[in-house]
Amino acid sequence: MVQATSRPEEPAAYAAKLPVLMYHHVVCDGEACNDMTVTVGRLEEDLHWLAENGYHTVLPRELAAAQPLPEKPVLITFDDGYRSNYDLAFPLLQKYSAKAAIALMVYMPDKNAENFLSWDMCRQMTASGLVEIGSHGFAIHNLDERMGNFVPGQANGVQRRKGESDLDFQCRVLDDLRYSYDRIAVELGAAPSFFAYPFGKTDPGADAFLQELFPLTVVTGPGKYAADLSGGLHGLPRFTITMKAAPETFLKRG
Repeated sequence: MVQATSRPEEPAAYAAKLPVLMYHHVVCDGEACNDMTVTVGRLEEDLHWLAENGYHTVLPRELAAAQPLPEKPVLITFDDGYRSNYDLAFPLLQKYSAKAAIALMVYMPDKNAENFLSWDMCRQMTASGLVEIGSHGFAIHNLDERMGNFVPGQANGVQRRKGESDLDFQCRVLDDLRYSYDRIAVELGAAPSFFAYPFGKTDPGADAFLQELFPLTVVTGPGKYAADLSGGLHGLPRFTITMKAAPETFLKRG
């Protein structure tokens, strides 16, 4: 076990490295995949490989509470909150007693969006103790005319627009982040402990605000190294898992 190095009154930190794996959407075997999807068979192979190789899954709330880390910890994350996380991934988490964190685009369950998680699904998964729900923002994941897509040259996610005033940034970005936090707290009965930056794009104007709200934040892959927890739990890099890049691709590096 690895104990936290921080004092009780300080934000959690550990003299340890933590691999953070990033998934998005899961599809049935035989369906076409892109860099944001894996098949359910591949996900099961990943969970089996992690268990066989002595990895122990942890949750953001456990890290935020400075709980001791197991030997060979790993944090599994899913971004966006696709319904497939419930239909296909959750049964596998139960089968392998594996834990995972899901960062919701909170707009989706609030609007009962097709193919995304509902609040009832989130409550059921949370009650299992295997899943923790965090924030991916409310609508700040470019959920406007851009339809959630990254657009080069624009302010994506939490980034400040060129020439944007502090007041406009507050209304457009910070209020969105706070609203996502509040909605999760209301629907699930506890404040969320982690945030995943949309598109991995950070911004100085949002970072301090997010660090006050969320004990742990993660950025989008691709990462090159496991997260170093000695400096705290914010801005942790992740390994992007695809059909061509399994966890062992990164973790066998030691």
